[in-house]
Amino acid sequence: MTEFGFIEQIAARFAALPANGFEGIGDDCAVLPIGNREALLFTTDLLTEGVHFLRAATSARELGRKSLAVNLSDVAAMGGRPVATLLSLSLPVDTTDDWAVEFMEGYRELSERFGVALVGGDTTRSDSSIVINVTAIGRAETSHIKRRSDARAGDTIFVSGELGASGAGLADLLAGRYDTPLAAIHRNPQPQVAEGLWLGTRPEVHAMMDLSDGLASDIRHLLERSHCGAELDTERIPCAAGADLRQAVCGGEDYKLLLTADAAHSEQLAADYRARFGAPLYAVGRITDGGGLVWRENGRPIAPSWHGFRHFD
Repeated sequence: MTEFGFIEQIAARFAALPANGFEGIGDDCAVLPIGNREALLFTTDLLTEGVHFLRAATSARELGRKSLAVNLSDVAAMGGRPVATLLSLSLPVDTTDDWAVEFMEGYRELSERFGVALVGGDTTRSDSSIVINVTAIGRAETSHIKRRSDARAGDTIFVSGELGASGAGLADLLAGRYDTPLAAIHRNPQPQVAEGLWLGTRPEVHAMMDLSDGLASDIRHLLERSHCGAELDTERIPCAAGADLRQAVCGGEDYKLLLTADAAHSEQLAADYRARFGAPLYAVGRITDGGGLVWRENGRPIAPSWHGFRHFD
């Protein structure tokens, strides 16, 4: 069973239980309206040694920052502002006190940068591997929340940065090249919190999520939730320096934002984004009425073989 197949089974098994005011499984965060046109956002992520990171290739401080960053990215993808986190750690006996202190310092650095409080958690002993679990809590105006389910036929599809650097960095790490610039990018993701907050205020932005599993995978989740199709233009996908198209499409862990916006206002949105952040929004395709995903190269449909590309987990 695939990860997403398992998630679908969980959602179906728990569907009859009371939601207690929550919008649950299906988006980057669960949503709980709290009145005064505001909502709380909840997300959680698990990082396991050997599955999501290699201890020999990642410093404790980098891992502390990354474990928080991937959760802040989920809040940003919903148009929210992160306000607090809970952290749980399971550490094996060979983890030194210095390693634990460095991990927490990295976690504190990023918490301070984004004004996020650490409000609780848990610690326990592990038999062999480091296991990290973070829950992030955000706040958003209910009218600013962006969901995966709101893409509309005719929308322009954007990504908020170059893709593939993390995938290329992973290739370096797996080859034992720990000191390359791309490997450093893979170990140090930068959540687009300010960008997500700003895009949340824009009514022409309809659907949004973050790019954690790779464009080829994540766009399908958005299409399934929105019950629509898409055409993506491979020549318009922004490949980071040192990355190839396959890494840009499938590499994952870039933590840029994937969004759809009303085509009539797309040029103005991109111009305003550049003026505010000094960086482009990249238009890479369009939402269609029909189901399914069509890849195009210079206007011609193609059948790329994206399968089999290794994402870290």
